[in-house]
Amino acid sequence: MIDFLNRNIFHPHPELLVFVTVALGFLLGKLRFKAIGLGAVTGCLIAGLVLGAQLRVPIDATVKNLFFTMFLFALGYRVGPQFFRGLKKDGLPQVVNSFIVCVTGLLVAWGLATALGYGPGLGAGLLGGGLTQSAVIGVAGDAIANLPGLSPAEVKEQSNLVAIGYAVTYPLGTICAALLLASILPRLYRRDLAAESAQLATELDAPGDAPDIGEGYYEVVLRAYTVERPDIVGRTIDDFEAQQKHLGRRIYITGVRRDGSVLEHDQQTVLRHGDVVAVSAIRGDLVTYDARTHVGGEADDVELLGYRTETLHVVASEKAQLGRTIAELRAEPFMVGVYIDKLYRSGAAFPYRLSTPIERGDTLILTGPERLVGPAGRAIGKPVRTSFATDMVWVGLGIFLGACLGIPALKAGGVPISLSTSGGALIMGLVFGWIRGKYPTYGNVPPGAQWFMDTLGLCLFVAVVGINAGPSFTSGLSTAGWSFLLWGMVVTLVPLLVGFLVGHYIQKIRFPILMGVLAGGETTTAAFGAINEAAKSQIPTLGYTIPYAMSNVLLTIWGAVIVILHH
Repeated sequence: MIDFLNRNIFHPHPELLVFVTVALGFLLGKLRFKAIGLGAVTGCLIAGLVLGAQLRVPIDATVKNLFFTMFLFALGYRVGPQFFRGLKKDGLPQVVNSFIVCVTGLLVAWGLATALGYGPGLGAGLLGGGLTQSAVIGVAGDAIANLPGLSPAEVKEQSNLVAIGYAVTYPLGTICAALLLASILPRLYRRDLAAESAQLATELDAPGDAPDIGEGYYEVVLRAYTVERPDIVGRTIDDFEAQQKHLGRRIYITGVRRDGSVLEHDQQTVLRHGDVVAVSAIRGDLVTYDARTHVGGEADDVELLGYRTETLHVVASEKAQLGRTIAELRAEPFMVGVYIDKLYRSGAAFPYRLSTPIERGDTLILTGPERLVGPAGRAIGKPVRTSFATDMVWVGLGIFLGACLGIPALKAGGVPISLSTSGGALIMGLVFGWIRGKYPTYGNVPPGAQWFMDTLGLCLFVAVVGINAGPSFTSGLSTAGWSFLLWGMVVTLVPLLVGFLVGHYIQKIRFPILMGVLAGGETTTAAFGAINEAAKSQIPTLGYTIPYAMSNVLLTIWGAVIVILHH
């Protein structure tokens, strides 16, 4: 059967083998135990190694280089805003901790590889798998190809060992990191992640915050009433709303039906007996006001109460709103009936609280009636209409400039030192991503396109690496030995323990935040998921994003550094 597939399908059409490998890899990646799973990247690598060993169909290196360069630009583009934000004062403690974790990981992997006599291939594989950083596979492969004195066969052998070493150590490294951060350390220190996260969430809120929206309690309500009482007849909408504001109540008239027709909204409209008015208000304020007593009986007016909803991305830029908290912003008249669904800061989802201040460049996702969302967006900053089109001028130019930046090479001890085309793409991705985070109206790359370049780009790359390394998998594994698993655990755990000791005893970082910092320091998504699951909260996210961005860059670079150190 294998000979038939090889002779009739895969050998004449090797591109089909790549897609089969990716399909099987994603299937393997779905295997999970609680919050821990292989993930699509490792699944594609394992599928590639197995199929490559059986079928022995070589794939052109240009294919994997194309996808890897695309992946690194997308990685930089995604983490760029957080990377540069981490260099600011408020992010420096987290940056320092993640730097300690990354440097410790490099030193431990290099020391073990040197003591055990591993070559640059297994050394880089130990680093990549132990620190759960898939990009090391490609960067280390590029660095090995540039080492002087290696024959093409030796370059291929060492590059294959990178993938083999990563595949052996990554699964156990992921499990160990998740268990240590989500279970072992909290139990050892007798800390309740869920209770401490809930307490921290309360502390981050302003005193007297109202119940959060979206949990079964609708704070803003819309009702219709027939004007019947003399204390509202003959008054303008503006006069009525001003009186309510003076009394500390947020009650607004958003629509009027008169003689069967809905009037165009005008703040100077004088209310008449028999008008039907739509009233938007904070639920508690409306209960206090008692509209039935002061306005009239409640009405069910489908047209007046019905409205088209709109979701709008708004970039905060208006000086009047910058520095104000979410709670203060929601108190503004233009926000009545408008909800803040999400907040993105530096290009990443930010778990805001009502006491969170608005910063320039924040993107707020507003949802509400179409006629209200637009004015609210303009009052906050610049509305950005959602688009599914990728700015390929931005992406193509960024990858080209980055690759050109990585071509020149200096030599140290006869070893070429350069960013390489892929490393240059990473750096330019950081810069372009930072520009996008600061000025979100430029360089649109929607989430679907980012997923394609980032996740699928890396999966296609490792699938090709696995297919090409498959024929040497058995011999490579025998070279590494089963003790390689033990050393992979050491590379995983020692940096996390060092980072924990520094963060807990010296930096005094709050426990739930510190667990997020450490997960980000080793870019361990599975561990981060396990921490959030144990915390029953998204609070650890506050410590994850900046270290994740920093470590993605540093650990990727370490792939080349450990190869040079071995040489």
